[in-house]
Amino acid sequence: MGFIDLFLWVVEIFLGLRFVLRLFAENPNAPFVPFIYNFSTPLLKPFRGTFPIRVIKPDIVVEFSTMFAIIIYALFAYLIIELIPWIVRITRVETR
Repeated sequence: MGFIDLFLWVVEIFLGLRFVLRLFAENPNAPFVPFIYNFSTPLLKPFRGTFPIRVIKPDIVVEFSTMFAIIIYALFAYLIIELIPWIVRITRVETR
């Protein structure tokens, strides 16, 4: 399950960084910020509009959809990790 764990780790890091950057008024001129946004935007596409974006101050934004995506990706990865051994066992039993 190493690939799934690695994929989840990368997704969670990028989404977590996006959440923190938006929350703490990131500097859009820093080259790191567009890189994080460009990588994380496709990951958030299925979750856009799930929750409203809360603007606390003009620069401080809370993206609840990002937090929701972090939770859903973690649950989905956990489900896959748990189901794969079960599917493999069923396949082995059927082939005997």
